[in-house]
Amino acid sequence: MIANHILRSHMFTAGLSEKQLDCLAELAREVTFQEGELILVDGQRSTCFYLLVEGSVAVELAAPRFTVCVQSLGPGQAFGWSALLDHQDTLFQVRARERTLALRLDGAELACECHKDPVLGAEILRRTLYVVAGRVKATELRFAEMCGVRTETLPGQGCP
Repeated sequence: MIANHILRSHMFTAGLSEKQLDCLAELAREVTFQEGELILVDGQRSTCFYLLVEGSVAVELAAPRFTVCVQSLGPGQAFGWSALLDHQDTLFQVRARERTLALRLDGAELACECHKDPVLGAEILRRTLYVVAGRVKATELRFAEMCGVRTETLPGQGCP
């Protein structure tokens, strides 16, 4: 199974047990996005969690008159964390920057598995909190730049 092989080497799932990886592999579906394709739209109901395998995406804040890239993500990173929450709308839009391959996990199915296996649930929660914290930090840095505050952008925090 290709998803199982990918999960074993993905940064988000590194260190999970064989049983946990097998469980996630059952839920995972490979998806491909083309350059410029909108993957997540802010304000729409979140349903899927994504693990990037190849390519890159831009996490954006969209307003009626402008769009600001908050963070670029590449292989080994994850997005779509709001799909793990009940009835949560997407807070950022995500757009493929190039042809991109990802594993898509249905948020409701993943949440169900996390409830069945509390150890898996705790690990997914802990790892997802790192994703959320990274997004908050990237947003903070982008707003500081917009306000004229000089910042040092670290890899994966900004958009080139």
